[in-house]
Amino acid sequence: MTIKNDLLLKALRGEQVSRPPVWLMRQAGRYLPQYLEIKAKYGFFERVQTPELACEITLQPVDIIGVDAAIIFSDILVIPQAMGMEVLMDEGKGPLLPNVIKDEKDIDALNIQDIAQRLEYVSQAIWLTKKELNARVPLIGFAGAPFTILCYMIEGKGSKTFDKAKEFCLTRPDLASKLLSKITGATIDYLKAQVAAGADCVQVFDSWSGLLSPADFSTIALPYLKEIAEALSPLCPVILFPKGSWYALPELAATKASGIGIDWNIAPQMARQMAGTNITLQGNFDPTHLLLPPAQIKKEVQQMISAFGAQRYIANLGHGITPNVPVENARAFVEAVKEWKT
Repeated sequence: MTIKNDLLLKALRGEQVSRPPVWLMRQAGRYLPQYLEIKAKYGFFERVQTPELACEITLQPVDIIGVDAAIIFSDILVIPQAMGMEVLMDEGKGPLLPNVIKDEKDIDALNIQDIAQRLEYVSQAIWLTKKELNARVPLIGFAGAPFTILCYMIEGKGSKTFDKAKEFCLTRPDLASKLLSKITGATIDYLKAQVAAGADCVQVFDSWSGLLSPADFSTIALPYLKEIAEALSPLCPVILFPKGSWYALPELAATKASGIGIDWNIAPQMARQMAGTNITLQGNFDPTHLLLPPAQIKKEVQQMISAFGAQRYIANLGHGITPNVPVENARAFVEAVKEWKT
């Protein structure tokens, strides 16, 4: 079935578009009253693991704010969970992994066999969402990047610095490499299953790669991002989003990825200069600016598009939308992109 609004896929393929496509990271979630109603009734992993609920949540921003793509409602920590680690979610404090990876024995105990089967609830949610979308817009699948997943597996919880995870990578490079390779294999199988279920493209979130120096990024994060892009690119477009790692734009542009997500810490012109013109850039509006009056948001969005250029570009935020953003402000962001004219 031909997708009626395929702007996102056109932009990722480098085809001419009348305007940039627009979607928002974390668009299905905590700023929407309709999502909060579901959240009040069901626990976090109940929402993630029930295909009907995940589908309903995924569709909400398409219907409510009019984005050009849906992204399946899930979580990056379903991978360690499927590999046998306990993952708890305290909605006020974030994730907790009580039994962290400490040594080679712990790494060997991780089970990556039949990972797609153990995450079949995500595939079912994708299949159901594709059916309900009825070819209105593309559906994005996603996973966490190996380094970011390693951070949670070693640290056991969220952190601003992930010191234990970095120490593990630097002092035990052999074990870090073994763990990263294991996560990468599981992630590739998982993303392939998402595509088989109907995902039109996939995004890989390396939320904590910006904690790495350029030299460390090139050994601890980049090779695994590259491996995922190479494995998935024959099946669908791949967007890599290593937050904070703008210094690696030339290397990221040389992978098989179709798009690179960037945050607000780099100017659009510099990002384009570093990445070149043969890859699509996505971003990089600061979510905090969505708290400005709608008229100001629209003005800044227009300036952002002018700075990036409308071709080979996807309008998005530089990170996930925050819970305190009014729905009308999110809608103003989307409308501003739709109203864009050269």
